[in-house]
Amino acid sequence: MHEVLLQLFRNRPELAAELLREALRLEIPAYTEVRVESADFTQLAPTEYHADLVVLLSNGAPVLGVVVEVQLSPKSRKRFTWPLYLSTLRARLECDTCVLVVAPTLEVARWAAEPIRLGFNSVVVPLVVGPGGVPIITDPERAIQAPELAVLSVMAHGHADVDMALKVALAATAAVRAVPEDRVVLYSDLILAALSEAARKAFLMLPQGYEFQSPIGRESFQKGVAQGIEQGVAQGIEQGVAQGIEQGVARGIAMTVLEVLDARGLVVSDTARERILGCSELDLLARWSRRAVTVPAADALFD
Repeated sequence: MHEVLLQLFRNRPELAAELLREALRLEIPAYTEVRVESADFTQLAPTEYHADLVVLLSNGAPVLGVVVEVQLSPKSRKRFTWPLYLSTLRARLECDTCVLVVAPTLEVARWAAEPIRLGFNSVVVPLVVGPGGVPIITDPERAIQAPELAVLSVMAHGHADVDMALKVALAATAAVRAVPEDRVVLYSDLILAALSEAARKAFLMLPQGYEFQSPIGRESFQKGVAQGIEQGVAQGIEQGVAQGIEQGVARGIAMTVLEVLDARGLVVSDTARERILGCSELDLLARWSRRAVTVPAADALFD
């Protein structure tokens, strides 16, 4: 996890600036260039200090140095090294600096955000982005502009309610199509791994090879799954939560089938609509979702 998160920053250093601006609501200096800087903080003393990553924002000259630290668990030694990173980087670049800590859990985020006392009059306060602070990216266009932020959004919110998890996953998937080929597998795996079991199951049941023609298509699938799961869970004592989740997935796929047919301009009779929405067999719905892309007429779906 540590190296995976760092790789997002290495692939796109501007992710650090985006988190400062969008997650922490900070006004950062105007800049024209972002690059990864040396993270070696070797001093005159024999001990060597290496930060996880250093990102430099510049505008002809350095304007902000960001020490990026991915922290998976509390480590008391960091309370001594983080101030050293700040002061050394400031002396090297002769500009403002900050420590940006990315914490995957609330517990670690709270620990990292505690002020670090240096003496009678000096305090260093790390800037911390915990799971709840990562922006929720549901707009595919926004995701394409910042694919690493979109992937990070899924990693932070993929275990939210199914409706939200699917929204961030679909947006991130749109972004993955725009990244260099060598990143596609890694980002796709991160998206799937970050989703809850229910959201992953719903996500994988999307029609293969079909891209929604309008936001309505995405919303119909997401809302259908969410509604079905909510209804099923409400009846959990009698039917079981697992059955409720299955009903939700079935509802979502059914609504997606209708969207595909509608997007292709095919007329769907009331009888066909009721049959599709009333179906609870996931295998059959999956076949219909694939056939909906090619059938000449809606009724041919059932042949």
